[in-house]
Amino acid sequence: MAEAFQFELVSPERLLVSEQVESVVIPGAEGEMTVMAHHAPVMTTIKPGVVTVKTAAGKEERYVVFGGFADIVPSGCTLLAESAVAVGDIDRA
Repeated sequence: MAEAFQFELVSPERLLVSEQVESVVIPGAEGEMTVMAHHAPVMTTIKPGVVTVKTAAGKEERYVVFGGFADIVPSGCTLLAESAVAVGDIDRA
């Protein structure tokens, strides 16, 4: 089991996620990147794509994001998304 860290996913409308997680896969401008506890500090842009979160409980959650920024520090990661929605909340109609 990997060490957990604080993750937040924020859109202009609301705070979608604020919890302890084991890893986050981000669609970065330079390609996908996996963030884990004690990651080196990085600030990068994110491109439209899917963010995959593995919670501290081992559950996988997925969110669609439409651009924004990722602020990564050793103690956590915050995604400031232009727009974001949980994959399960997408209306396919």
